[in-house]
Amino acid sequence: MILIHYNILKTKNKKKLNLLTSKELKNKTVLITGGAGSIGSQLVKRVLEYQVKSVRVLDINEHALFTMNHTLKNSKLRVLLGSILDKERLEMAGKDVDIIIHVAAVKNIEITEFNPIETVETNINGTINVIKMALKNNIEKFVNLSTDKSVYPTTLYGATKHLGERLTSWAGAHNRTPKFGTIRLGNVFETKGNVFEIWDEELEKNLPLSVTSEKMKRYFFHMDEAVDFILNCIPLIDVGEIFVPKMYSFKIKELASKLSDNYKIIGLRQGEKLEESLMTDEEKKNAKEKSNMWVINQY
Repeated sequence: MILIHYNILKTKNKKKLNLLTSKELKNKTVLITGGAGSIGSQLVKRVLEYQVKSVRVLDINEHALFTMNHTLKNSKLRVLLGSILDKERLEMAGKDVDIIIHVAAVKNIEITEFNPIETVETNINGTINVIKMALKNNIEKFVNLSTDKSVYPTTLYGATKHLGERLTSWAGAHNRTPKFGTIRLGNVFETKGNVFEIWDEELEKNLPLSVTSEKMKRYFFHMDEAVDFILNCIPLIDVGEIFVPKMYSFKIKELASKLSDNYKIIGLRQGEKLEESLMTDEEKKNAKEKSNMWVINQY
């Protein structure tokens, strides 16, 4: 993938395992929904570096599960084929689990806009199912993965993730066990289905790079930064907080220009914004700032 050639963020050395996270995960069973996807699969690899009891991956993608199991060959890994919409399957997956990292979602902007019922079913009702299972099974921690598109949402995807945040914060504010929290990220360079994958294909075919607008800006993380941030927030989760990392904002046109001078403006997709926000103005007033993040209390 062309991303390995980018020099957008300074190179980082491999991080040591976070001591607080190590203590949190030691001898624990972790369930990752949507764990065969781009971020989910990297979370699985990273969690397996800790002294966990086991890591369960629940996903509907059979081939991705097979590939993960075949590649990692780890005795602590359990691959589970199933959907978060199947309550009985979810109940089985969550039995004796200590920590849930909820990543499963329908995410593509175009797919979600033209498949609204399926998007609402998965992103809202599916999240409700996982929350209910967590409450019933009395787990320790529930981590909900969200997106900056939930802030002032203008797309169906953003709206569903906003509701997912509110559900998680509500559960955290009204229950001492489990402890609930949300991680709100911007974009991740290495995820599948994003603009960089499209640019890869266009470069291979010597086509102009597709740029939605010369003014469009987005927040970006590299995958290792995103995964480390998610795991390092787990010990901090208490009463439904939303954890927002401090991220770099880039102009899409400038990112494209690092690869080619040949590009074309294709216009915004339905509901797409020129610039995303990491927090609302109201959240900024109440957020507690730390060295690498903001912590938002909704209740």
